[in-house]
Parts: sequence; C-alpha cells; structure tokens
Amino acid sequence: LVSVLSSALIVYRLPWTWKCSKLLMKFIHAGLNTIAMILAIVSMVAVFEYHNARNIPNMYSLHSWIGLTAVIFYALQLFLGFAVFLLPFAPVPLRAALMPIHVYSGLTIFATVIATALMGITEKLIFSLKTPPYSASPPEATFVNCLGLLLVIFGALVLWMASRPHWKRPAEENAKILRPIGGTPEGTEAESTMTDGSNGDKSDLRNDSEAARKQNLKLDEACQRSTM
Repeated sequence: LVSVLSSALIVYRLPWTWKCSKLLMKFIHAGLNTIAMILAIVSMVAVFEYHNARNIPNMYSLHSWIGLTAVIFYALQLFLGFAVFLLPFAPVPLRAALMPIHVYSGLTIFATVIATALMGITEKLIFSLKTPPYSASPPEATFVNCLGLLLVIFGALVLWMASRPHWKRPAEENAKILRPIGGTPEGTEAESTMTDGSNGDKSDLRNDSEAARKQNLKLDEACQRSTM
C-alpha cells in the first residue's frame, strides 16, 4: 500500500504525464489502486493464516485495528472511484461534488497506511527482539527506526506533491480532452469565434488569446513563488 498507493496518488502530478490523455491517466490511476487493493487483501489473508497457525490472537492491537480500517475504507474508495469517476454513467455535477471528498479521503487513507506501517514495524521489534531487547538499541532496532523515519519523510513528500496547487494537471490539458472530433475545447470561446470571422478578426483574437495565456502564466508563476 505504501509504494503502489503513493504512485497512484501522484500519477496526475507528474509533469511528463500532462500531455497524455486524461482517460489514459484515469485507467493508470485505477489500475494502480486495484493492484494495491489486491496486494493488501493477499497480505491480510497471509497475516490471519500465520496467526492461526501459531495460535496468535487476531485483531487485538491498535496496529491491526487501524490497518483493517484502512483496508475497508480503501475498498470503499476504490469502489466509489470506479462507479463515479471511471464509468461514464455518473452525472457531471455529482462528480464535481464528490471530487474533493475523493481526494481528501485518498490522502487520509495514505496517511493512515503510513501510521499503520510505523506501528507494525515497532510491534514486530518489541515481540521479536529478546536478546538483546529492543530497549538496548541493537543494530536491528536502529535499522528499523531509520526505516520508520524514511517512511515518514516519504509520506510527507507524497502528501506535499498531492496537495500543492501548482502540481495539478493544467486545466488547458483537461480542456483538450473535452474537445469533440473536429470541434474546439470547451471554455475557449475566443478560439471558437475565430473560425467564423475574417482573417483580420482571427489575427486579433489570436493575439488576445496569446496575451491572456501569457498573463495567466505570469499569475501562475507568482502563485508558485508565493507558495514556496
């Protein structure tokens, strides 16, 4: 979940993917989440079988409670994501209303997964290290503690990338996906007007559109500097 789910979270935030089709990126996002869900289910089955084979009680620690909760909510997140955002049946207003919830719940689940992993490796050390004990800071304890710190740093970087406005997929690239065959992108009224005017009008509108784009780029750069 830590590695594959993080890839699914930032797949829209990678600049070299902004030229790809939005539909293709949706399939990649859904595919990565599906792989993570399958691996999570396999892992949980393995844990229960291991506990039962060694007569270890199940579901008694905070690690197991939070881990199972994360998997359950992740399954719901995956189901709603398929039903609302991938399949073409949900109306656009519903998608727009659920998108902030979908993003927030995905980030929350990822943070919960990081916390579950940290509790799990600590629990494993406490149970496994007997001579010398965990409190004596043997090399195994130092190694796993460093691994925990790296998990925290990794999780913070992923959450930072997924929450920064200037890492979002540009709206202009999204508009290209809405362009019908032989038509113009939605929301580009000036460009659609150019197809009906004279050559002089086309040139003026192109200049206005180019000036607007440059102004937007300047505003984006100023926004990026203010958020750094």
